[in-house]
Amino acid sequence: MKKTVLTFGLLILALLVLFQLSKYTLVSGDSNIEIIMAAVAIIFFSIGIYLNKRSLHKNVLPDSEIDLEKIDALDLSKREYEVLKEISLGLSNKEIGDKLFVSESTIKTHVSNILVKLDAKRRTQAVQIAKEMRIL
Repeated sequence: MKKTVLTFGLLILALLVLFQLSKYTLVSGDSNIEIIMAAVAIIFFSIGIYLNKRSLHKNVLPDSEIDLEKIDALDLSKREYEVLKEISLGLSNKEIGDKLFVSESTIKTHVSNILVKLDAKRRTQAVQIAKEMRIL
């Protein structure tokens, strides 16, 4: 992050220098500096394209596949798996219940079953274990 900020900061500084040079050429009437400025502008344009491709279009590695066999081995029901996915999004029991159209106490039961099946003490630990097992 610091490298990116520094790079763009230096580019902005260089552009300010170019603006000052253009003001100088306007006052002095020298047309040779305009050619140099055009060349520098093309160079900056090329640098901008390079940075854009490098930083914004990184190749995203595909997420690992969900291991359905482990879900079956853990004996997680479809509803428990849905609740686990919602927990991983950071939703509370009430929010999960509203989203899945069940009561909060039903969600508490599902969460309790998930914690037992994943051998976790907390919801966050259950999500961590599920990610390590590649079921999320």
